Amino acid sequence: MTKGRESALSPTVVAAIDDLELSARLVVEGMRTGGNRSPFHGYSTEFRQHRPYRAGDDLKYLDWKLFARSDRLYTRQFRETTNVPVMLVIDASASMNFPDGVSKFRYAAVIAAALAYVASDQGNAVGMMTMVGGALRYLPARGGHQHLRTVIAELDRLEPSGAWDPARVIDRATQLLRRRGIVIVVSDFYDDEDATQRALRRVTSHGHDVSVVQLLSPDEIQFPDSGQVEFVDLESGARRVTDADAIADRYRTAMHAFVERTRAEAVHAGIDYMQISTDVAPERALRDFLQRRGARHLAGHAHRPLAL
Repeated sequence: MTKGRESALSPTVVAAIDDLELSARLVVEGMRTGGNRSPFHGYSTEFRQHRPYRAGDDLKYLDWKLFARSDRLYTRQFRETTNVPVMLVIDASASMNFPDGVSKFRYAAVIAAALAYVASDQGNAVGMMTMVGGALRYLPARGGHQHLRTVIAELDRLEPSGAWDPARVIDRATQLLRRRGIVIVVSDFYDDEDATQRALRRVTSHGHDVSVVQLLSPDEIQFPDSGQVEFVDLESGARRVTDADAIADRYRTAMHAFVERTRAEAVHAGIDYMQISTDVAPERALRDFLQRRGARHLAGHAHRPLAL
C-alpha cells in the first residue's frame, strides 16, 4: 500500500492534476497517512502590560530600561496567542519554468498550496507575495477556508515570466505582516545572492520566523548533458552553444558551491533551510519540512518562539 501511495503522489502525477487545490489536499492527506500529522501551528507573545516586580518572578522578564528611568523594578507581561500569520513568498520568475514536465514552479505551487492548506487547517492566517512582470502580487494573511481557496486560486493563476527582485518582494512581504509571523520563501535563489541574504536577515531582525526552500531540478544538480548543446537563459533569452562535456565538472563544482553558500548563509542567520529536488514526492518533501521545523522547536530554541 505504501508503494502505491508513493506512486500516486509522485511529482509527475501531482503536477499533472489541473486542480491545484486537489493536488494540495492529496499531498497533505498523503503526508498524514501513517501517523505523520506534523502540526503547522505556533504561538507568539505580544506585550500586554507592566506590573510591579514580585519576589519569585522570572528575572528574564524584568524591564531594565524602565528600571533605569524609574529606579523601580517592573515585570513585563505578555499575551500568548495560539496562531500566527504565515506569509508565503513565491518565486515566479522565468527560471522557475524549468524543466519541461514537472517544472520548479509547478512543484513550488503544489508545495506552497499544501503548506497553506495545513496552516489554515490549524487555524492560522495565510497570505502570499510574489512578483510578476515587475509588479508585486499580494494577498494579506487571513484565516478561513474561503481565503485559503483565494490563495490557492491565485497560486494556480500565476505564470512564471521575466525576472524578479527577491529582496524587494521579501522586504515588502515583511512590512505588510501586522505582527510577528512565519515567512516561507520558495525559490531557486539564482538571483542576487547578497541582496537576497540581506533581505532575509532583515526579516529575522524583525522577529519573524523564516524558512527558505531552495527548489532545484535533478538536471540542474547533475548536469546530464553531453556534446554540443545550446543553452537558453529563460529570463534574458540569451543563447549560447557550448561543449557540455568540457564544462560539466566546472558546472557541478559551481552548483555545489552555490547550494552550500545558500545553506550556510541561511543557517548562519538562524534561518531554516531545506533544499528539495523536484523528483522527490511532494508529500515526502512536505513531511520532511514540517518535521525539521518541529524538531528544531522541541530542541528548545526559546529565542525563536514561533514554530510549525
